[in-house]
Amino acid sequence: MSQAPSFAAPDAAQIAIDIERALAEDLGQGDATAELLPIDARAHAVLTCRDAAVIAGTAWFDACFRRFDPAVRIDWQVRDGDRVAPDTVICRLSGHARSLVTAERSALNFLQLLSATATVTAEYVAAVAGTAVCVLDTRKTIPGLRLAQKYAVRCGGGHNQRMGLYDAILIKENHIIAAGSIAAAVQAARRLHPDLLLEVEVENLDELEQALQAGVDRIMLDNFELAQMREAVQHTAGRVPLEVSGNVDLRTIGEYAHTGVDFISVGALTKHVRAVDLSLRLQLD
Repeated sequence: MSQAPSFAAPDAAQIAIDIERALAEDLGQGDATAELLPIDARAHAVLTCRDAAVIAGTAWFDACFRRFDPAVRIDWQVRDGDRVAPDTVICRLSGHARSLVTAERSALNFLQLLSATATVTAEYVAAVAGTAVCVLDTRKTIPGLRLAQKYAVRCGGGHNQRMGLYDAILIKENHIIAAGSIAAAVQAARRLHPDLLLEVEVENLDELEQALQAGVDRIMLDNFELAQMREAVQHTAGRVPLEVSGNVDLRTIGEYAHTGVDFISVGALTKHVRAVDLSLRLQLD
């Protein structure tokens, strides 16, 4: 198991919103099965990760259990960003038995999803090792869990692109069509939101030159072939950072990175994830 630096999770209020939504759909009018346990029973539990993984989401996991038992004891053996081997015990818990079984599924759902996101991200980051490329996420996240998944991307060594439609401008084909040209779209964007990062998506080298002339902050090369990427890097000559998007997977990202681009955005970080296998075993005290 390797150690990773700490990562700042979204604030407690945002995490509470996430877990309340999850618990509401799981609990309904209450946990009918938990009522089978003695009301005063206490228990302890061991959480094991069955897969090789990068852990992310401990704050959501904790919040689920503390929602029902503020005094629950949670002893983590790892922290977010840590890599673990299969069959690693990552956490031990003790508290009211009913609370533990009621919170279990929602807590595991958060941890298995966010750890999966971090694990996939770490694989992509490893694939560009030795280059200067930053691996970026996208807005292709699970609805309602964007901040959580983008946090998990950071845990895996990736970087966040824009968080939403409000904190950066990305001018795409339809925006260009509506505005009339790349230059017109950029001019309007600068006038309306001069403080936001401004990026333009281009589909060929002619559009690349138009974006350069318009004075953008970043250019996205959409579905460029390898030879086109190399030509775009040579033509741009470091004047503007270049981002690659489209047809990116673990087989292609290394080749793309070696063309000399600055960023590669990968939708698969947040939408093509397989939940990490976690097992929580409980025993009454």
